[in-house]
Amino acid sequence: MQIEKLELDAFFRGDHTNPHRILGIHKNADSFTIRAYKLDAEKVAICDENGKEIATATRLNDTDLFEASLPKACHYKIKTAYPSKVSCLEEDPYRFSPTLTEEDLYLFNQGNHHRVYEKLGAHAIEFEGVKGYAFAVWAPNARRVSVVGDFNHWDGRCHPMRLLGNSGIWELFIPELNVGDKYKFEVYDANYQIQLKADPYAHSGEHDDGHASILCQSLEDFQWKDGDWIQKRTHQNCKTMPLAAYEMHLDSWKYDAQKHPLGYRELAHQLVEYLKTTGFNYVEFMPVAEHPFAGSWGYQVTGFFAPTSRYGTPQDFQYLVDYLHRNGIGIIIDWVPGHFPKDAFGLAKFDGTALYEHADPRQGEHQDWGTLIFNYGRNEVRNFLISNALFWIDKFHIDGLRVDAVASMLYLNYSRKDGEWIPNRYGGKENIEAIEFLRNTNDLVHHYYPGVITIAEESTSFGRVSQPTEAYGLGFDFKWNMGWMHDVLSYCQEDPIYRKYHHNKMTFAMLYQYSENFINVFSHDEIVYGKCSMVQKMGSGYFTDKLSTLRALYVYMWGWPGKKTLFMGDEFAQCNEWDYHKELDWYLLQNPEYAGVRKLIFDLNQAYMNCPFWYEYDMRGDGFSWINPDDCDNSVFSFIRKNPLNNETLMFISNFTPVERQDYECGAPYAGVWEEVINSDAFIYGGLNRGNQGKIQQLDYGRDRQPHALRLYLPPLTTLVLKYLG
Repeated sequence: MQIEKLELDAFFRGDHTNPHRILGIHKNADSFTIRAYKLDAEKVAICDENGKEIATATRLNDTDLFEASLPKACHYKIKTAYPSKVSCLEEDPYRFSPTLTEEDLYLFNQGNHHRVYEKLGAHAIEFEGVKGYAFAVWAPNARRVSVVGDFNHWDGRCHPMRLLGNSGIWELFIPELNVGDKYKFEVYDANYQIQLKADPYAHSGEHDDGHASILCQSLEDFQWKDGDWIQKRTHQNCKTMPLAAYEMHLDSWKYDAQKHPLGYRELAHQLVEYLKTTGFNYVEFMPVAEHPFAGSWGYQVTGFFAPTSRYGTPQDFQYLVDYLHRNGIGIIIDWVPGHFPKDAFGLAKFDGTALYEHADPRQGEHQDWGTLIFNYGRNEVRNFLISNALFWIDKFHIDGLRVDAVASMLYLNYSRKDGEWIPNRYGGKENIEAIEFLRNTNDLVHHYYPGVITIAEESTSFGRVSQPTEAYGLGFDFKWNMGWMHDVLSYCQEDPIYRKYHHNKMTFAMLYQYSENFINVFSHDEIVYGKCSMVQKMGSGYFTDKLSTLRALYVYMWGWPGKKTLFMGDEFAQCNEWDYHKELDWYLLQNPEYAGVRKLIFDLNQAYMNCPFWYEYDMRGDGFSWINPDDCDNSVFSFIRKNPLNNETLMFISNFTPVERQDYECGAPYAGVWEEVINSDAFIYGGLNRGNQGKIQQLDYGRDRQPHALRLYLPPLTTLVLKYLG
């Protein structure tokens, strides 16, 4: 078999796009030629599958290219001897067919290969009777791509890949590699530069130093035991179910005896036990995808398909999810399709061109964060992101995705001055491609995985974020209620004597409450960078007053319509700001005042979970009504949560001043017995046990536009919850 000189020159020059045309086995008129490229080899022989030599290869023209002839095709192996007297017998990577089909390539380039993560990247498979790893990567403008790693001394000449048609995908099957081997793609890029790139679809990778990708065992090997949970999830209606989520950062929740963050498996057991003491039924992890810079808290992702190796293997993370599910706890993860970092080993200028990002920095760069913006209009990029969302649900059984920084995706002029952004095709500021991407992602998540929820962190008044796409919405199930959060925190930060002048901050959110499906949240962003911890935000005065105010606020929050999310440490009123460098201040729980706040959260969650009308009508206006939203002089708020089909009712009454109200009169929808079921000033919560002690006086007249009324004792800085007994 003759090789064209131009083709051979391209191979030795390192920019041949199909090394399989030269290497591997080739049919001649009456024989077969086998060709192998073995650097620094002394001798190369062709063996049968049992290792018996059947032909000796000849070195071609003083190169490291060896050639042998066989009378017929067979399953052969290559035996290579080196001057160091070391020899190895191995399968020939260049005798195998492509591991991707024409349909795979077509769907990917079209943007509709929803499970392309099963094809691109590195996958442990048995292919054509041989076990190995199938590698594939998208780099359409590269001149050559090679797999480099521990197994070939990181030499790009050893395993060059082939370009599959016009797809832009390079592919190679390499037999007999080992779990734990590190690898990268060596990209000879469009600018004639050599780059070492981590695998965009890798399932495991280093988070420091070399940032290599890591070969791991198949994700299909894990034996899931959460079938009952998944079956139940499929049939749930997230709008009418109880949802109280504990937001947490894996690196700074709790340390082990060696002062290291807990691994996935250790965390599984300790977290389940802890959530039983707080009553949350969901946990929301800040980004778990691989990221090199711990200071980004995971929001600058480089390994979109890899749980960070800081805490274990992908199978360890699967164990964490499985164990939480078996204990009745759902898992939401933060998903970050809004931007990616500029790290040289990552997605930036992947093949020497702006491949995943926009070339124009007015479109392709977040000035505030120093990161790059995905090109949502490019089919293959959109496919990368959509398949990533589905990947976490498919392979890790995740129950929900909270999409970070949605506002930065929706607006082309996000945090930009005039002249620093490019309008859309209609001259507007909306990012049409990003909007369509989000709508498509939400539709596909809900199509493939009924019961899985999607949540938007969206900080503007963009319309219909949590409405279905068929109703011209973005298709999210929920939206974080950022406006409510900022308003109530602003109110509570006021000195109590001035709160009456800011009374509307606690009530304003009801004007738009039912325009979206909201989650009430106090998130990690509110307790860092000098913003103070939650308890330290609570106005001026003694620390005991701050604790009282915080307890009153938590009861108010749980009563307010909407699902609930609270960041770790807030549940026991940690005094210090959150510091991602260290674990939470667990020692505080030795103090009854802090343990009491956690007990309050547990009781609120238990009451919420056990009262169907409380959560079933979270998203419906007929499940809420004000008693008196206007008592600014006393800084008192009163409202009810109710079942519109009968008289099941809870009344929430909050006093946000340190003044006790001995004979406070409050309207009531029904006459009869009202029981005080939660009092944030109770002794068990760290309070002074001031309350009504069951002595709630009925009045024979109405008040606050209600047909009936009660006379109550309102302790200072307290929220009471009264239940109607009939």
